[in-house]
Amino acid sequence: MKVEGTFTIKAERDHVWELLQDPDVLAACIPGCEKLEPTGEDTYAATLNVGVAGIKGRYQGTVAVADRNPPHGYRMIVEGKGGPGFVKGEGSFTLTEKKAGETTIHVAGDAQAGGTLARVGQRLMTQAAKLLMKQFFTRLNKEATSR
Repeated sequence: MKVEGTFTIKAERDHVWELLQDPDVLAACIPGCEKLEPTGEDTYAATLNVGVAGIKGRYQGTVAVADRNPPHGYRMIVEGKGGPGFVKGEGSFTLTEKKAGETTIHVAGDAQAGGTLARVGQRLMTQAAKLLMKQFFTRLNKEATSR
């Protein structure tokens, strides 16, 4: 499943970059995140409690950051599994500042799901992924403007 989106954060690119490096900020912004703990350089253990199309579950997994290019972007790799199935994916975050005090983040990624999640269907999964991304970036924008 391909996922793509563009989001605007009302803050300077360097500030947005710093927020995206902070595990506490990420944990506050990731929908359903119960835990995000560093396990090594650029890797984290995560516990998420999320629902997709009426299928709710708790997932244990890992998040890794790769290909850092401060403050322009990086790649994030996510793997998780739980009762309803598994999710694997990766996405690229590209940060641009087209005007002062405003950062555009373009996200392009690919995800796979298995188990009950996969039976929900591609269309619902894509809609759910877009909704979760929108929630994440809405929260990130609030963090950026409140700090």
